Parts: sequence; C-alpha cells; structure tokens
Amino acid sequence: MSRTSPGYRLNAATGIHRGDRLYQQDQVQIMAHPRQSGWVLGICADGMGGKSGGRKAADQVILTAQQLFERFVPGEEDEAELLRQIVSEAHLMIRLTAISAEEEPHSTLAGFMVTAERRCHWIHTGDSRLYHFRGPNMKLRSLDQSYVQRLVDEGQITEEEAQVHPQSNLLTACLGTVQEPTPVESTIEHLEIGDSLMACSDGLWHYFTPAELGTVLHSLPPRDGAELLVSKARQRAKGTGDNLSIAIVRLDPME
Repeated sequence: MSRTSPGYRLNAATGIHRGDRLYQQDQVQIMAHPRQSGWVLGICADGMGGKSGGRKAADQVILTAQQLFERFVPGEEDEAELLRQIVSEAHLMIRLTAISAEEEPHSTLAGFMVTAERRCHWIHTGDSRLYHFRGPNMKLRSLDQSYVQRLVDEGQITEEEAQVHPQSNLLTACLGTVQEPTPVESTIEHLEIGDSLMACSDGLWHYFTPAELGTVLHSLPPRDGAELLVSKARQRAKGTGDNLSIAIVRLDPME
C-alpha cells in the first residue's frame, strides 16, 4: 500500500504466517483512512485460547479497529483517545465472546496511528511490539507486558537471558482477561522522511536484534522487508515457530 501526502509517501506492507502451529491465531492489518489522506492505522493482534478462540479474539481486535477508524474524524477527534477506545471496546467484545463460548479467548494488541501532520501515537498491551526506526537505528520500542520483561526491568535477568527464558510466554496484561487491560501509550511528535514504524507479534521479534530489524527496514521497501523478515524468522525457528505477523509503514521521499 502506498499513500501520497505533500512531500512524502507512506509506503506500507503486512506479512503473516502460521509458523509451525496447527492454527493461525495472529491477525494484522494496515488501514488508510477512507476520507482523509495521510492518516494510517496499523494493528497487530496475537490471539490465544483454544483451537479457534484465539483467532476469534484477534479477529475482534481488527474488526473493532476498522469500525472505529472508519467513523473517526481526523482533525476533530483525538487520535490517542481513538486508540484507547479500540483497546477498551475490543476487550469488551472478546469478554462477551468468552461468555457465549466455552473457550477463553485473549489477544495482545499493538497499534499505531500516523497523522497527516507526521505525528504518531501508539498503544499496546501484551507482548506484541511496536518499533520506531530512524534510518537503520532504533529510536524507541515498546516494553512487553510480560513476566520476563518485569524481570529485566528489575535487573534480575538481561535482555539476552529474556530471549531464552522458559516462561517468556507469560503475559502480565492482554485483552479478554478478567482484569481490565492497562495499555501503554506513547507519542512520537514528529516523524522524519526515512522513519519506519513496525508492529509485530512475538513469533517474529523473538528471532531478531533491533540492529537486524533496522537494517532490513532501512535497506528494503516494506513489502520486500516484510517478506524477508517472515522467511528469516521461519528459518531461525527450526520447526518450532509460533504464528507470526508484521506491519510496516515507512515515510519515503517523493520520487
């Protein structure tokens, strides 16, 4: 997907793979606003619970985001508030699904919105991640709402040890649980030409260093970059890979 705005072009792509799992429970989408150019929403959701429960939860995240973004009026309504609304409404809908089914559907959410003024708001809950790169260099990444991230924050283990920790899949927050989600938000006040934004599930980020991700996003167009990262993650998983999904938006100069 490519959307043109004054002086730059938003170049975007998504990638998704079932990995070595029986079921695909990830969902990912990048949406351009239907009425206003330069406004883009990217959402990544990693569903959990039962054979189809996780997929239903992830589908609900995407559906909620689509519906709210279509009704959103850029310039008149607050972008950060829209992202909070997506989190709370998706959580509520997943909880309602759980009541009507015997499964226990949960989902992570990592979402970012780029505005026509080249601002970016993001929000996440769980261990799906958001990254901001300037050229090949990582400027910022979200911190997982997970048991292992808490150990890193407390200085009990290193980032490297976290990568191979046996309890790396334990989340401290996500959508669909009994507790209300406590999403983490951030704002990038100004995106520059050459900046990249990425949302992805743990099935992808688990296999790369920030330097590797930055090099790929900087040197390849988003479509090629997404394909390369998905195939390389598949190789590195050596037959034990989780579902994986990725959404990339890059600000490219006009030709």
